Amino acid sequence: MRHAKKRNKLNRVTSWHKATVISLAKNILREGSIKTTLTRAKVSRPLVEKLISLAKTNTLTAKRDAYQILGEHDFVSKLFKETGPLFAKRESGFTRLISLGKRRGDNAEIVIFELTERKPKEIKKAKKAKEEKPVTETQAGGPEAGTKENKQVKEERQEHPTHDRKPGKKFFGGFKNIFKKERDSL
Repeated sequence: MRHAKKRNKLNRVTSWHKATVISLAKNILREGSIKTTLTRAKVSRPLVEKLISLAKTNTLTAKRDAYQILGEHDFVSKLFKETGPLFAKRESGFTRLISLGKRRGDNAEIVIFELTERKPKEIKKAKKAKEEKPVTETQAGGPEAGTKENKQVKEERQEHPTHDRKPGKKFFGGFKNIFKKERDSL
């Protein structure tokens, strides 16, 4: 008998179901926040919570257990070095679901599945501005802005617009020639 064996299979066979849940867990650990369906988020939530609680213990056994689930050393090291220490003060509630409404195509409930604690993003420093050339009065529209030379340049620009290209073939334009050749050969 299959008492207490109920679970959401996500309409997949066992191996595919397992791969989907692990993939979602990897994505949430990598990105910190993902947009997915409510059922997928609910199914993968226990695995993500388990991995974070393993990362909080930070022992060799915990690392081996996490590696057995994730299968990649990069994810395990990131989990134990970055994600685990963020949740050191928390006992539970490592993830949250924020509802976004229903998806238009199939009316599935869409949520943002995210970690409750996140590392603040580093702000990139702006590049030093290149030395700018001094602006002359003609460029700035000063007293000489209306001279004959500037008017000639404007007229040349109007005569040769940059978007004087031939329009591309329409969708069926290329097919007409193919069918025309076949019709002529018959």
